[in-house]
Amino acid sequence: MEQEHQHHHSVKPLEKTSSEFSRVNGKVYTCTMHPEIKRSEPGDCPICGMTLVLQKGDSNEEDEAVVRSLGRKFYFSLIFSTPVFLLAMGEMFLTSEMLTSYSGWIQFILGTIVFFGPSFFLIKKGFKSFKTLNLNMYTLITLGVGAAYGYSLFAVLFPNLFPETAKMHGKIGLYFEASSVILTLVILGEYLQARAQRRTGDAIQALLGLAPKSAHKLDAEKEIEIAVDEIKIGDRLRIKPGEKIPIDGVILEGVSFVDESMLTGEPIPVEKRVRDKVFGASTNQTGSFIIQAERVGAETVLSQIIRMVEEAQRSKAPIQALADRVAGFFVPVVIFISAVTFCLWYFLGPEPIIANSILNSLSVLIIACPCALGLATPISIMVGVGIGARNGILIRNAEALEKMGKATMLFTDKTGTLTEGKPRVTDLIPVSEVSEEYLLQLAYSLEQMSEHPIARAIVHKAEELNIKSLPSQNFSSLTGRGVNAKIDDLLVFVGKKTGWEIKDDSIPKELQSKEEEFLSNGKTVIWVADQKRWIGIIAITDPIKSTTNDAVSRLLSFGIRILMLTGDSMSTGKKIGDQIGISEIYAGLSPQDKKEIVSKFKSSNEVLLVAGDGINDAPALTEADVGIAMGSGTEIAIQSAGVTLVKGDLLGISKAIYLSRATMRNIKQNLFFAFIYNFLGIPIAAGLLYPFFHILLSPMIAGAAMSLSSVSVVVNALRLYKEKV
Repeated sequence: MEQEHQHHHSVKPLEKTSSEFSRVNGKVYTCTMHPEIKRSEPGDCPICGMTLVLQKGDSNEEDEAVVRSLGRKFYFSLIFSTPVFLLAMGEMFLTSEMLTSYSGWIQFILGTIVFFGPSFFLIKKGFKSFKTLNLNMYTLITLGVGAAYGYSLFAVLFPNLFPETAKMHGKIGLYFEASSVILTLVILGEYLQARAQRRTGDAIQALLGLAPKSAHKLDAEKEIEIAVDEIKIGDRLRIKPGEKIPIDGVILEGVSFVDESMLTGEPIPVEKRVRDKVFGASTNQTGSFIIQAERVGAETVLSQIIRMVEEAQRSKAPIQALADRVAGFFVPVVIFISAVTFCLWYFLGPEPIIANSILNSLSVLIIACPCALGLATPISIMVGVGIGARNGILIRNAEALEKMGKATMLFTDKTGTLTEGKPRVTDLIPVSEVSEEYLLQLAYSLEQMSEHPIARAIVHKAEELNIKSLPSQNFSSLTGRGVNAKIDDLLVFVGKKTGWEIKDDSIPKELQSKEEEFLSNGKTVIWVADQKRWIGIIAITDPIKSTTNDAVSRLLSFGIRILMLTGDSMSTGKKIGDQIGISEIYAGLSPQDKKEIVSKFKSSNEVLLVAGDGINDAPALTEADVGIAMGSGTEIAIQSAGVTLVKGDLLGISKAIYLSRATMRNIKQNLFFAFIYNFLGIPIAAGLLYPFFHILLSPMIAGAAMSLSSVSVVVNALRLYKEKV
């Protein structure tokens, strides 16, 4: 068989993540730029100074509170900085001597209110960066506006101490408007960032809102309404038409169509019958059915999705290491350039020397503020991961998201990935002295203990024909070969022909010829035997998914080389490959064989993707650069793969690659926006254009340019939402 038969247990509980810890022991706050920083209380990141944010799955209320608080600070700062700006600009037009003489004091009062009022949280972050020696964007803001405010304060209080070289047209230049307007612009940037971060959590908030609050429990044939939190494993629940399913379970009675778009991203409802799995937050469409609860609380698929998206949005992509390294060198380099600018203007510049020196050195500090550099990567990652979650693409971390777009080779399983994973029995061929019913009865007796797709096909066939199972003992799974168990003191085997040895190894000719016929038609052949003889064969077919051909075409157009790894025969694999356009096929493989093949292709020039069911293909998945678990909805092996596709569909891989490339393209655009303002702005702020055009860059214009770079990055990242995955 393609994958070894085994008894699948439910997914093991995940290790407690920080987000799960927060639900049990309190809240967890983390930094967007430095997700490794986690605190139990709100505050600032000790590395970059950014405000720690509450992990998205916990609550949206605090996100709203942060946005509202920054909004109030911005409007408050704007109200007081606007008259400062108007007074400073109007001084050149004012004729009233009284108004002119009091203008400096009015600017001082209003500027002080802005500095020590709504903006002081920025100054405190800057002082903290000096204290911890983690120089960052707040370092430059504090240096720039602190120098502007301090110089102006000294000029207002002690004007007689200033030399003539510090005066312009006989007046000492005041920069209260520069410090006030710059601080207001920075608060605006923080406000827009907070709003953007809140929006990136919309996918999780939408998922959280999907879960129903109550359920209809059947208790001693009575139906009672209970809260979802009260549901226990094993409880029987009635799901009525139009209701949301409260937990993960299995259908005991009834038939219906269920909308699972919240998991798969596919709007078409799926038919559900007895023994089929259903998932919490999916919506029942037409019929009524009874389910038995299998997973509740944090173990439901919905909870796992939320947990995974939370962690992925807080993880770092390798490309962010570049931004971090640049930011680490950037601050001291900018401080050095600012100092050099001051010296050059002081010794070589025109009158007023001190005023020009201060003006240009401040402009350098302010325009160089690397706010946008820090945002460039994490905000795009948050948006990209959220988009993936909406489309049934669960990305474990930012590294997996980045590597997906660089993929050069894809190793794909057959059953459940290229095919529907819902095989059906087409033929029963026993040896002459055995009936078809007995052949199926033996296979059914063993396969009812497995949830493998091929095993389920045999079970469904037996149930259709009302065949009863035989009592068995000592059930055992033979890795990559099949299963065996004792029935009536005989050791019975079901699986691959090569997986079993018989004393009399002569294979009946009628079985041999039928096997060749079935294999040539692309069917999978299962052998049934005991330790004495071959009993018969069962032919099973698994239809190719309707999306497979389109997916293969898209992947090939991306320049990706596709290889099929199957435990089935070469003839079956080739038949499938010919129909969908895959020519490289490795057949008859065990899970260990698959791992070894993937290992052989590893090189520095290749980025390998491996797609499988995430359980039996775990060895190969761990060997890949990115393992892709093809979740059919029954088991989502989040722990074993970098990406999980809730709908086990090859088209999901092409969507994930497209999303990765779109996200990485967006990050590179963000880095460009972050660098271009600094690259062009610093020389202009230092006065490079003055000798040719007599143009100087005001600190306020520098502050606006600095804020504009942050706004550009935020707007560009949110533009990802328009991408059609």
